[in-house]
Amino acid sequence: MTVSRKLSLPLRGAALALCSVAVVALATPASARPRHGASHHHHVHHSKHHAKKHYGHRHRHHARRGRYAAAAAADTSASQGFGGFGGFGGSNVVAEARRYIGSGNPTGRASLWCARFMNMVLERSGHKGTGSDMARSFASYGHRISGPQVGAIAVMSRGRRGGHVGVVSGIDAKGNPIVISGNHGHRVAEATYSRGRIYAYVMPSS
Repeated sequence: MTVSRKLSLPLRGAALALCSVAVVALATPASARPRHGASHHHHVHHSKHHAKKHYGHRHRHHARRGRYAAAAAADTSASQGFGGFGGFGGSNVVAEARRYIGSGNPTGRASLWCARFMNMVLERSGHKGTGSDMARSFASYGHRISGPQVGAIAVMSRGRRGGHVGVVSGIDAKGNPIVISGNHGHRVAEATYSRGRIYAYVMPSS
């Protein structure tokens, strides 16, 4: 055997080994290969989904806070009046009357006690009352004003049942007065009355 032939045998074996490795690599299914790319894609997708979900949660939270703030502002406007109305000349009268909302009859008078309640509230908030148990007595009391105003006393008709009186605590969007009064359903209550029922608004005497 010649020297060249002896050298060619190891080279030929090495070539066969390399071919075998190449065949095995080609025959290996794609599913058995490392999935670094897929894993990275999944991680990126999960991160984006989490960020989107977190942003959506924060957005909804701020939206709810905005609605609550708007609702609170609307309630404040309702209490203070709308448009050119409102004011706090008689705010102490409103505050005193509001203390009795939901209670029964704090006056001791058996019937027709709305005027008695109004006089009691005026006296306890530092104002002079009419001294009368008739609701219409307030039509000529204090200082007459042309329209509803927070703190003003509203005098209204009740048809054949006589009159009714209370203090204006707010004005709704239609310009109707919100009134706290006694003997409303046999208790002290806050309710909205039609503007057409009010025939006099007066500010309390000092």
